[in-house]
Amino acid sequence: MQLKQVHKLSLVAAVLFILGSNALWSQNDKQAELERQRRTLMGQIEELSKLRKSNKKKEISVLSQVEDLDSKIKTRQNLIKVTNSQANLLTQKINQNLNKLTTLRDELEKLKEDYAGMVQKSYKSKSSQSRIMFLLSSKSFLQAYKRVQYMKQYSNYRKKQGDQIKERTALLQETNKKLALQKEEKQKLVAQNKIEQEKLEIERKQQDELVSKIRKQESTYVAQIQDKQKAADRIDKEIDRLIREAIAASKKESGAEAAKESKTNVSKMPTFSLNPAAKALANDFASNKGKMDWPVERGRVYKKFGTSKHPTLPNITTYNSGVEIETAPGSIARATFKGTVQQIQLIRGGGYTVLIRHGNYLTVYQNLKNLKVKVNDQIATKQALGEIAENSFNGKTIIKFLVYKDSERLNPEDWVYNM
Repeated sequence: MQLKQVHKLSLVAAVLFILGSNALWSQNDKQAELERQRRTLMGQIEELSKLRKSNKKKEISVLSQVEDLDSKIKTRQNLIKVTNSQANLLTQKINQNLNKLTTLRDELEKLKEDYAGMVQKSYKSKSSQSRIMFLLSSKSFLQAYKRVQYMKQYSNYRKKQGDQIKERTALLQETNKKLALQKEEKQKLVAQNKIEQEKLEIERKQQDELVSKIRKQESTYVAQIQDKQKAADRIDKEIDRLIREAIAASKKESGAEAAKESKTNVSKMPTFSLNPAAKALANDFASNKGKMDWPVERGRVYKKFGTSKHPTLPNITTYNSGVEIETAPGSIARATFKGTVQQIQLIRGGGYTVLIRHGNYLTVYQNLKNLKVKVNDQIATKQALGEIAENSFNGKTIIKFLVYKDSERLNPEDWVYNM
């Protein structure tokens, strides 16, 4: 009967272990991902703080300050949210380990009771008759053989049960250690979140003060935003013109076939004529969507692609044709993918702009100086293109990065890894 009980306990323990292990793996994966997100967000906040310190311009415009604060506040809110998720997940793990601890203690007590009963029975058995007498009293050789086997099984069973007690005791101690570490980790996360909440409140007060200042001179700031948008639109038109010229040149180079094709596709958007090598490069570029390197070694996304509302003036919307990345002064722009320098143009208000062609795809790097490449250069992935210029208005070092397929503007965030 005792053998059956131990086997049943072992089976239950095995099932609980398997189920617990699967849940634990899932939780560990989630915990690792949350920790990765938390570290990334902390890195973004630290990067933003470093960039503000490195800004050589003493007086930063109120609009720039508001934009920076808005970015910092949103990032810190995400950090608090992720840290809360980590703490909640740890609470689940702690509760699971507490349940596991209770189960292990009950199982250990049962094993100890069974083991004590078996030892007591064995002692009584030894006092009434010796093992030799037990064997000699056998009626036949077969019965003696069976009694020898029984004695071996009984001895092995005692050893196995003793090992199980040691195993459960060790598991109990290990679970206790894990609980202590998890509780300590949770306390650290809660304490960190409290600090982040305090910083968030300070930043919100600063933002409210700046917003109040902007509201008093709203028309002036609206005019500034509109002027900046007009300048950006003018630069976009110039880049679009350069791309149309490049497409026309590719058709001219390819000869009569391209001319015939262009007549049949009058209503469609202009497209590059591709030879086999260019087609292969374009396919290679397309297959790396979402996996490409950043156009800078370090930096933060300053403005995303597309239409967005101003953080302080909700009635004002702006459009960004690419992604603007702020980085440290003296940083170097680098190619996100191999290709050929199609065009270099000095655009008023946009510094040097470098267009790199990848078959019928183009990547555009805007606001450069001290160039390290020239037209028709074959470019490798991560190759240096030039230094990123500083903005005379706000002192920030910002590169604008764009992606095109033929003459169609694409969202760079879809192409660059973790942008």
